[in-house]
Amino acid sequence: MSIKKASHLVSDRGLYTHHGLYIGNNQVIHYSGLADGLESGPIEIVALEDFHNGNGFTIQKHSNAKYSIEEIIKRAKSRLGENNYSLSGNNCEHFVTWAIDGNHESNQVDKAIPKVTVAEAAATGAGTIAVVSSAGSVAGLSGAGVMSGLAATGVGGVVGGIGTIAGGAGLGTAMVLNNTVLKDDESLDDEERDARSIGRKATIAGAGAATAGGIAAVSAAGTTAGLSAAGITSGLAAIGGTVGGGMAAGTVVVAAAPVAAATAVGYGIYKFAKWLKDD
Repeated sequence: MSIKKASHLVSDRGLYTHHGLYIGNNQVIHYSGLADGLESGPIEIVALEDFHNGNGFTIQKHSNAKYSIEEIIKRAKSRLGENNYSLSGNNCEHFVTWAIDGNHESNQVDKAIPKVTVAEAAATGAGTIAVVSSAGSVAGLSGAGVMSGLAATGVGGVVGGIGTIAGGAGLGTAMVLNNTVLKDDESLDDEERDARSIGRKATIAGAGAATAGGIAAVSAAGTTAGLSAAGITSGLAAIGGTVGGGMAAGTVVVAAAPVAAATAVGYGIYKFAKWLKDD
């Protein structure tokens, strides 16, 4: 098989794909990362056979490569020895696409973000049910149980409980995203670091806005407007009714919304900032 220099090689490893850049003479430069085990490795040059390790490979085309073959290889070699691998923020695919296109991109990460968000939202829902059903003076998920559970959870009564659960879940998600995919990395170029900085701020803003929006929705959704006991009860029931449930389901929806918002807003703004810089 004839391989052109600066070809993007992709080796299927089952649960993930490993990426490298062919530089000629049967050699590949790649971010070894976790390719050889649990201990992270640096950007290095290896033999083609060592790169695919018996798993074979395909060639991923870049029809609009930003740089010439010589420039692509030079860019890749400029980072030789770098040992700052991150599965979500600076992996082997990020490295190769950066060398070829100038874009710090990973399709694997982009595809994983929605799945992770759904899992986090589901975990938030399960946690919310457990806390609300057991925290109050009335146990269970009856109307009284939900209201007493929420009141016992936060400062400031039931509204404070909604804000504590929803805000805490959203902030927790923002912190996870900000310390993984959007984490600052001095080894990256200024444009990528700037986009990540904007994204980190947006995750916090998204979580906060969704928390406030959830409380506003509770106030407005029910048959009794406002944040009185009757207003909260009817508001949560109305929101829960949209997913086929009652007050408990409404509480889960309001609590999970900041989780989705932190990710969607933060990661979305990050990608948009990158697009603006590349445009």
